[in-house]
Amino acid sequence: MFKALLSLDSNQAWFAILGFILVLFMGRKAWVDYKIRKFGGVRSSVLATNPITGLRFFVRAGFMQARDELDKFYDELYYWATPECPNCVEIAFLGAVRFLMTREPEHVKTVLTSKFTDYGKGPKFHETWSPFLGDSIFTTDGQLWSESRALIRPMFIKDRVRDLEIFGKWTKTLIDKLPASGQAVDIMDLFYRMTLDVTTDFLLGHSVDSLNNPKHEFVDAFQEVQRIQMMLTILAPFRHMIPKYRYNRGIRILERFIEPFIQRTLALPFSELEDLSKSSSDFTFLHSLARRTRDAKVIRDQLMAVLLAGRDTTAATLSWTIYELSHYPRVYHKLRNEILAVVGPSRAPTYEDLKSMTYLTHTLNETLRLYPAVPYNLRAALKDTSLPGIKGQPDIAVLEGDIVVYSALSMHRRPDLYPETGEIVGKGEKGGQPFEDPRIFSPERWDHWTPKAWNYVPFNGGPRICVGQNFAMTEMAFTLVRLLQKYDRLEYRGDWHAQYHKAEIVGAPGHGVPVAFFEAQEDDVA
Repeated sequence: MFKALLSLDSNQAWFAILGFILVLFMGRKAWVDYKIRKFGGVRSSVLATNPITGLRFFVRAGFMQARDELDKFYDELYYWATPECPNCVEIAFLGAVRFLMTREPEHVKTVLTSKFTDYGKGPKFHETWSPFLGDSIFTTDGQLWSESRALIRPMFIKDRVRDLEIFGKWTKTLIDKLPASGQAVDIMDLFYRMTLDVTTDFLLGHSVDSLNNPKHEFVDAFQEVQRIQMMLTILAPFRHMIPKYRYNRGIRILERFIEPFIQRTLALPFSELEDLSKSSSDFTFLHSLARRTRDAKVIRDQLMAVLLAGRDTTAATLSWTIYELSHYPRVYHKLRNEILAVVGPSRAPTYEDLKSMTYLTHTLNETLRLYPAVPYNLRAALKDTSLPGIKGQPDIAVLEGDIVVYSALSMHRRPDLYPETGEIVGKGEKGGQPFEDPRIFSPERWDHWTPKAWNYVPFNGGPRICVGQNFAMTEMAFTLVRLLQKYDRLEYRGDWHAQYHKAEIVGAPGHGVPVAFFEAQEDDVA
C-alpha cells in the first residue's frame, strides 16, 4: 500500500489517504451499528457519529474549559437531545469509541451499583491518569481497586476521624492568619492552604506548612499538575498532542517531597509500626500503609490519591459555603446561634457536638447540592452492557470501551428533579413548608425534604462511595464552628454576581472568595 502511495502525486496521495480514512470510519461505524442491533438496545440522543462533527465537540469542550465555562458546555449538549432520551447524549469519534454524556439519576445508579462490575475506570483512564495517581484507588478496577480500598479504609474508620487534634491545630493557624476585623481577605486561598496542611499532616505526620509558607514549590506544582490533568482528561483522544513538560516536572516535585517520608517509614521495623498503631497521636496514614505493604510505589500512589481527594474537595466546599453565607446574613446568624447554643463562644467542639448540629449539617448538604466537589466523573464499559431508558423506552446499548460521563453538578441543578417551587413539602408536628427555588441556597429546605435516591450524589455511591466522606464532613464542620464562634458577621468584598464555577478536577469559585469577617464582642449574645 505504501509503495502505491509513493507512486502517486501529492493531490492523488491526499485523496487516497482521505478515502482510506473514510472507508475505515464507515467500516467502524457499521460495526458499532451492527453490535448495537445485535445487543438489542438503542442509541441515546446522537450528536455526532463522524470525525468532523465529533472533533467539533472535543474542540469546543477544550475551549469552554479554557474559558472556565465547562458547566455551560455540558448543559448545552442536552439542547439537542430527543424527547425519547432527554438527559443522555452521544458523541462518537472515528465511529468506534463513543462518549455518552448523562445527567440521569438512573444512569448514575446503574454505573455505580446495579451494574457495578460492568463499568470501571478502564484502561484509557488509567493510562491518562497513571503518571499522577499511578495504580491507586482512583485509577484501577477489579482486584487492584479492591486492594487499594483495603489499604486506605482503616485510617477513615470513625474512631480515627473522632480525633480532632489535627483539625484544631490547623484551623487555629488559619484563624491566626486572618486580618483585623472588617479587613478583606481571600478566604478561599487560606482554605486551600489549610486543607493542604491538614492532609499532609494526616498523611505523613509532617505538613507542607503552606499557611506559613504560601510560596512552597509543592503548592504550585500540585495546582499545575491538576490543571493539566483536567485538560488531558477532557481532550483524551488528543492527549498525546498536549505538551507535558510542566506536568511531568510538577509530578517530580511532588514525589521529591513525599519520597523521604516513605523511605523513613519503610525503614521502621514492623514491631515499631505495630506499637505506633496503638497511639492515635503519632500514627499516620503512611504508617498504616506501611503495615500492609512494603512496596514503595504502592504507597506513593495511594498517598497521591488521598492527597488529591483530601485537600481540594474540602477547600472548595468550604469556599462555596462562605461565599453563600456572605450573601445570606440570616442564614449566617441562624447557623451561628446553633453553634453558640451547643458549644458556646470558645470551647472546641467534640465529634459528638458536630454531629448534633442539624442546621450545620444542612448548610453543608446544601452547599454540596449546588456545588458538588467533583462536578464531572466517568466510567468506561468493561463489557457490552446498557443504561436504562426512560419509562416505556428500550435500554441504551453501551459497548465495551464506551465512556459514560456523568455530572453531579448538572444533575443536581435539574429543576424537574425537585418539587415545584412553593409546593408544601414535609409532614409531622411542625408541618410542611413551601419548597424554595432549587437554584437558591437554602439550608432550611433540608428540614422537611430529602432527595430521592441517586438524585443527590456529592460523594458518589455504591462500592466506590467516597471512603473519606466522614473525614471531610467533620473537617468542614469543625472549621465552620471555629470561624463562626469568633466572628458574628460576614461581608462579601467582591462582585457576588460575577462569580463563576471553575472546573478543574474539583469545582471551585473562579474569583476566589474575598470577604471581611467581623469579630464578635465579648458581650455578644446569641
